[in-house]
Amino acid sequence: MTFSYNHLFAFTENVFRSMGCPEADATLATESLLAADLRGVDSHGVARLIGYVRLWEAGRINPTPRVGVTYETPSTAVVDGDGGLGLVVAPKAMEVAIEKARVAGTGWVSVRNSNHFGIAGYHAMKALAHDMIGLAMTNASPLVAPTHSLDRLLGTNPIAVAIPAAEQPDFVADFATTTAANGKLEILQRKNQPAPTGWIQDKEGNVSTNPNELKDGGALQPLGGETGSHKGYCLGSVVDIFSAVLSGANYGPWVPPFVAFLQPPADPVGQGIGHFFGAMRVDAFRPADEFKAHMDNWISTFRNARAVPGQQVLIPGDPERESSAKRLLEGIPLLDPVVKDLETVGQKFGLTL
Repeated sequence: MTFSYNHLFAFTENVFRSMGCPEADATLATESLLAADLRGVDSHGVARLIGYVRLWEAGRINPTPRVGVTYETPSTAVVDGDGGLGLVVAPKAMEVAIEKARVAGTGWVSVRNSNHFGIAGYHAMKALAHDMIGLAMTNASPLVAPTHSLDRLLGTNPIAVAIPAAEQPDFVADFATTTAANGKLEILQRKNQPAPTGWIQDKEGNVSTNPNELKDGGALQPLGGETGSHKGYCLGSVVDIFSAVLSGANYGPWVPPFVAFLQPPADPVGQGIGHFFGAMRVDAFRPADEFKAHMDNWISTFRNARAVPGQQVLIPGDPERESSAKRLLEGIPLLDPVVKDLETVGQKFGLTL
């Protein structure tokens, strides 16, 4: 089924209000969440709404958090999310980074005591309107086995970087540090399709194409494949350390699970999930107009590179930008299992999808 953006926005916003979120926070959370659906990242949009509701029902999400800075210098800060929705905590923390950058040239914010924050790209892109480069990352539930490991110690731990341009569309890289995010497996489960080789391993460390493998002790594999997974392992580790060891959040195997039916570890090493944000004023390095003109040249050069037959050279952010334009016009397609989940959520709060 296909739903208009405005229709899904109204429904989702009412769900967050029904959970007890203040009006402004409900609107912010909805915008954060639906940014994923617009950009074609279906694994992180309204398909996750039922997961947030279940976490709230389990008492693991505070709908009225007092998000605040607990430590700061002119260019850095630690933000405590007070157990709130990451969809709310993260954009507020990114605004702190932007304000720091406005004053000091760069701003760096590490966050603790938060929850799943949707897609990283949404938060990094908030810097673009200020002629700033944005950076966003987060740790996540431990579903990933480091290279040569049978144990799940890392999350999919995404990284996003947004860089402004002038006439060309902005450069926006947003990627997991695993071969694929867990949400992609959830989509395959709903479609009853196998996973591509290299995404997951079974509990013995063997390559598997069973999208349900994680339920039987398997693990996601780091980005890089059979000969280069150590690089994805390194990237995921950096995200974990910047997001959590630096802020005082839980890291590694202590990160609380997104699913409500699993309890967080009984021996936490920190508070909640952690994020890390950065904002860099372009004119702290060179005049913004000059930089953006050269970004246009960079983007044009790469986009016009000779492509292999039948293919096209893309710039990071191209597919998501095209998806946003199309889905705003034609609507957002949802799989039947997602529609059923949303109907279940609606019934909880007396709302009609």
